[in-house]
Amino acid sequence: MEYKLFGRSGLRVSDICLGTMTFGQEWGWGSSKEECRKIFDAYVDKGGNFIDTANHYTNGTSEAYLGEFIADKRDRIILATKFSLTMDPSDPNASGNHRKNMMQALNKSLKRLKTDYVDIYWLHAWDFLTPVDEVMRGLDDLVRSGKVLYIGISDAPAWVVAQANTLADAHGSTPFTSMQLEYSLVERTIEREHIPMAKALDLAIMAWSPLAMGALTGKYAESKPNSDARLTKNANLQESYLSERNTPIIETVVKIAREINRTPAQVALNWIIQQPGVIIPIIGAKNLNQLNDNLLSAEFRLDPKHLQELDEVSKIDLGFPHAFLQKPDIKQRLFGNTAELIHNHRQPIEHLVHAHH
Repeated sequence: MEYKLFGRSGLRVSDICLGTMTFGQEWGWGSSKEECRKIFDAYVDKGGNFIDTANHYTNGTSEAYLGEFIADKRDRIILATKFSLTMDPSDPNASGNHRKNMMQALNKSLKRLKTDYVDIYWLHAWDFLTPVDEVMRGLDDLVRSGKVLYIGISDAPAWVVAQANTLADAHGSTPFTSMQLEYSLVERTIEREHIPMAKALDLAIMAWSPLAMGALTGKYAESKPNSDARLTKNANLQESYLSERNTPIIETVVKIAREINRTPAQVALNWIIQQPGVIIPIIGAKNLNQLNDNLLSAEFRLDPKHLQELDEVSKIDLGFPHAFLQKPDIKQRLFGNTAELIHNHRQPIEHLVHAHH
């Protein structure tokens, strides 16, 4: 496994992160403690050092398991957890982004994790209630206390992150070093605002659900002789990921996987790993076989032909103002006849421009 710098920091993290939402069986679909231990040990043995959890995962069991698993190797592990989601639905202050929940959630997480600090503390979801300055001051206090080393934000609009880091820079306080967002071949909408912002502000992106809840593994497709893969119906996924739009994307992933003798999951994950900037997929495994299969995605590189094929079949319309500003007549009005003569070292990420316009 190789390592990437964690956004605007010197922290070195694995290019694949182990997500632990499956650690514990309280939600009806996770893994036993014994299987979780095997998954954890195999990930670390292969050089993985980046582990992501949350206070909410399996009602706290995920953190409790990790507290035991990391005990003899705490210094080597980059441990990330989150706050925001409710741990007591009857208490209005047991959820949200505000200072009280932030502080009490971290103290409880540290107890479950059996450690006195976390490497990365994530705001789990933006609540649209707490002022941005309260969030940033509270998180900065946690960094100054030594309980938190770096901060990140998950599931938030790009404008919130930009405002937050602008405030942090202006006040000399701790900025977000990363965002955790849904990103996969079937969910690329963060390319409109979040990815260009990440490039401009030097933020890492953690991609959750990189396999689209399993849709990109090909397990919901059936192979027929002399025909393309066709999706089978699955009531829980049909409406969201197994849509008419996504069918050709999934079929292309399966086709390329066959061509290069890889699994569809490895192809889908490798596409993310090869995207420009620091974009790290978070993989979750229910068993050791799943983990080992997913980790192999870092051991090869898709060739440019396959990358282009995947990009073409899954590209999105960037919408306004991006498409508008790329119109030839608008560019002519902006730059006159000199557009092609100007060498811009701050050019937006190439695939976000040429592929969609």
